[in-house]
Amino acid sequence: MELEEFFKDAKKVLICGIGNDTRGDDAFGVYVVEKLKGMISNQKVVFLNCGEMPESYTGKIIRENPSHVVFIDAIHFEGKPGEIILADPEGTLGEAFSTHKMPLKLLVRYLKQHTKAKFILIGAQPKQTGLFVEMSEELRESAEGLVKILEKILENT
Repeated sequence: MELEEFFKDAKKVLICGIGNDTRGDDAFGVYVVEKLKGMISNQKVVFLNCGEMPESYTGKIIRENPSHVVFIDAIHFEGKPGEIILADPEGTLGEAFSTHKMPLKLLVRYLKQHTKAKFILIGAQPKQTGLFVEMSEELRESAEGLVKILEKILENT
C-alpha cells in the first residue's frame, strides 16, 4: 500500500513514534516524530512520542478519536539496515522482535475495539541497538527520507 493511499479521507491523524533514543537505531520512530513535530502545523495531525511503551498511550489515542494511526518503529524483519517497510500492525510484523513490552498486534487489536481508525506500521530494519550507541548512518538517512515524505503528505492531509 502506498502511503498517500493510506491517508486518503483522513480526518484526524495520529503519528506515534516508538523507540528508545539511548539504544542506537531503536530511536528511529521517536526521531522521526520529534523532527516532524517541529515542521508540521496541520491541526488534523497529532504527534505522540510513545517511547518504549506505546501501550501507555492507549487512553490518549482513544480520546483523540483518530481516523488514521501511524506507528513508526525500528523492527527486525531481515531487511538491509535502513530498509523501510509498510505493514499492517496486526500482521506478523506487529509481533516481530522489538524491544517493547507489548506486541503492536495486541495494542492495535485493543485500539480497534475503541476507535474506528485505520492503522499502518512504518518499520525500519535496525543495524545496531546497543545501549548508548549512536543511530547508524543507514537509519539516519532512512529517517530523514521518511521525514521528507511524511512532511509533504501530512501538510496536505
